[in-house]
Amino acid sequence: MRYLIREKLFSFGDDFWIQDATGRDVYLVDGRAFTLLREKLVIKNAAGDELGFLREKFVSLHKAYEIHRDGRHVATVRKDLFTLFRCRFTVDVPGPDDYEAQGSFLDHEYTFSRQGRTVATVSKKWFSFRDTYAVDIAEGEDDVLLLASAVVIDQICHDQDGGKGGHH
Repeated sequence: MRYLIREKLFSFGDDFWIQDATGRDVYLVDGRAFTLLREKLVIKNAAGDELGFLREKFVSLHKAYEIHRDGRHVATVRKDLFTLFRCRFTVDVPGPDDYEAQGSFLDHEYTFSRQGRTVATVSKKWFSFRDTYAVDIAEGEDDVLLLASAVVIDQICHDQDGGKGGHH
C-alpha cells in the first residue's frame, strides 16, 4: 500500500494527514498532545479513533521515540551510531523481528527491512512536489508501525537540521 506524507509540514503542536495514493486522508497525526516536558504525537484513523502514539525519550543521551498501541509499548525507534557517512535506524520491537532502516534519510530515499527482506520503501523521487514523499509498505506488514517509524525518522533528522526550515 502506498501512503503520502508531506515533508516538514508538521511540527509538534500541529496536525497533519497521511494520505493514500489517491489523496484520501487515512491517518491523522495529532500533535496537540505536545507538552513542554515531552513531545508526543497521537495517530488516529480517519474516524478519529486513536491507534497509538509516539513519545520522545532519551536513551544514553540520544533521542529515541517510543511507539505505544493499546496501552502497550510496541517499539522504540532509535538512530544507530555508525560512521559519519553511514547512518541506520532501528525499530526495536519485542522479540527477534526488529526492523532496520537504511539509506539516505535526509533525502527521503531509504528502506525498512526485517530479517534481510525489504518490507517498506520511502521515496520522494516520483513526486514533482518537493515536500511530498511516499511510503510503500508490503502486503501483510504493520502499516501504522512503519508509518509512525517514518514520521519519527523525519522528526529526528529535522531536529538535527537545527530546527530550521528548508530542504534537507
